[in-house]
Amino acid sequence: MKIESPMFGIVEVSEDKVIDFPAGLPGFEQCKRFALVHEEGKAPTVFLLQSADDPSVAFSVTGPEHLGVNYEFELDDDEAAILQLSTPADALVAIIVHKEETHNSPETAGLRANFMAPLVINVAARRGLQKVINKLGCDITLRAAR
Repeated sequence: MKIESPMFGIVEVSEDKVIDFPAGLPGFEQCKRFALVHEEGKAPTVFLLQSADDPSVAFSVTGPEHLGVNYEFELDDDEAAILQLSTPADALVAIIVHKEETHNSPETAGLRANFMAPLVINVAARRGLQKVINKLGCDITLRAAR
């Protein structure tokens, strides 16, 4: 399957690598099929989650471990059913990151990460959802810098 990406041009993606988000993503419900793409020849820490349904929709994503963060949250039965998740080992968590376009002070410069709405992907079934969590139901810990 060919997917048009504003960043990488036309990208060839095997059908079995497409991730189905049955409900889409909040604000982008019309986009149900995505692929994780990256620049060839580089070991990526940040991927582009590119919509196969709308080339203008793409998100930069990374694993929370690349940001020095560990956190835990629970999926309810409905979410596990949407993901067709039978074992936690098949779950991959990704965080949407974006570059702050405008910054007025040093604390607003750089990348922003949405830790309160991670993506959860069943890597075996290739199904995903965006989990919106509240502060009371999530434990976040920072790893010490090395």
